[in-house]
Amino acid sequence: MPKVVITYICIVLGAFLQGLGMSLFLFPHNIPSGGAAGLAILMNHWVQLPLGLSLWIVNFSFLILALKYFGFSWTVKTMVAVTITSVTVSYVSTLGSFLTPFFWLDLLCGAVTFGVGVGLLIRSGSSSGGMVIPTLMIAKYNDWSPGKVMLWMNFFIFLLTASVIDIRIVFYAILCQTVSTNIIDFIYHLRAPTFITTNQLGWRKK
Repeated sequence: MPKVVITYICIVLGAFLQGLGMSLFLFPHNIPSGGAAGLAILMNHWVQLPLGLSLWIVNFSFLILALKYFGFSWTVKTMVAVTITSVTVSYVSTLGSFLTPFFWLDLLCGAVTFGVGVGLLIRSGSSSGGMVIPTLMIAKYNDWSPGKVMLWMNFFIFLLTASVIDIRIVFYAILCQTVSTNIIDFIYHLRAPTFITTNQLGWRKK
């Protein structure tokens, strides 16, 4: 199977898992999975836009920056990932509740599913869009772990989100980010076949 086909299979799978983590476990509890999701929740609260559409708008804004910095190929892959994630969130959100009776299990499942999805996207030379774009810029030039950079950047978005939702949500969101960013870093540093290594298809500046 051609490497480009395998790469896009990983992108589709990663984006789908990311969308499932958001729509099944995190968004029903108003827990933002990251900075972009936090902004989407704010848009949903302020202007009553559907969450899927809000997420797409937020991500598209960052993609304008990515097109100049990361190049056309990387941006197209990210656009595919963002669209699949948004469609997944919009569709699954209409199916009703799939929450477990245990809040902490929902939180863990959401964090793990989201983290695996984003990790696959980054390793496939794409991203989940949103705050991942400035995160990768900072991580690249400072040789820092992208997961940890993402955690701190999203922390400030969570504080803003707390202005319209329960302050406890910020605490839950930070816990979710702590789990998911460690999974992202694990996948990022994991030995993998060359078709999904960051050096070949990664997020370096073009």
